[in-house]
Amino acid sequence: MRQIHYSEVIEVVAQLCQETNFSLPEDVLNSLRKARSEEKSPLGRIVLAQILENARIAAEEKVPICQDCGTAIVFLELGEELELTGGNLNLYAAIEEGVRRGYKEGYLRKSICHPFTRKNTGDNTPAMIYTDIVPGNKLKIIFCPKGGGSENMSAIKMLSPSEGIEGVKKFVIETVKSAGANPCPPIVVGVGIGGTFERVALLAKKALLRPFGSQNTDTELAALEDELLEEINYLGIGPAGLGGSTTALSVHIEMQPCHIASLPVAININCHAARHKEVTI
Repeated sequence: MRQIHYSEVIEVVAQLCQETNFSLPEDVLNSLRKARSEEKSPLGRIVLAQILENARIAAEEKVPICQDCGTAIVFLELGEELELTGGNLNLYAAIEEGVRRGYKEGYLRKSICHPFTRKNTGDNTPAMIYTDIVPGNKLKIIFCPKGGGSENMSAIKMLSPSEGIEGVKKFVIETVKSAGANPCPPIVVGVGIGGTFERVALLAKKALLRPFGSQNTDTELAALEDELLEEINYLGIGPAGLGGSTTALSVHIEMQPCHIASLPVAININCHAARHKEVTI
């Protein structure tokens, strides 16, 4: 049984909080550059150039890409042969402490509050933590701060099985069209299909983590991703909602089997600042 000290988890999470808010992943930057070169609208090209310039300044000066430093979303892959040691903290408490320190030390905006009183928790906790137990003795931590504007435009629906793939496509397109400029396009569209009410929402969020430019390994789903991306960009919402041919940078679908009486579908939208990074301890 391999052991890691809880302080190592705290340090890694604190660093991830800052690095993800300061620097966009290279696959996201490459997608934005490609969109700028292919965008048909002159105003759209200007907006995309400004987005890229903003990302450059944020990375160089170590300041947030966006004033909304997001909800702390953490995906864990925990090796079954790994043990956390030292002090009285369990794994989740160590991650919470890492978020607490990272947002404080990085001067990141704390955005988490009580649903009704709106009183801020003051340290951007609690984090939203999702764990998969996997073989081995390592811990993978995937951190993805999620902004409120794009999260608000996400949706879930329990379709009738008879609606099939056409019902899924209609729901995705209608959701993006209704969102308009609110999620700060160009967006990334994560789509979950199948599972249950709560599982499909998680599938949609995890879909956002896939590298830009990659396709689903299922050829049918890969074709659906391409079709949805084309139809979404045909809407003409464009960068910043000012019109153009780039409303979405990518569509990612994750799917699993569901009950014979159900067809759950979820859409999790991310703004162009698709912030995520992973570290394996």
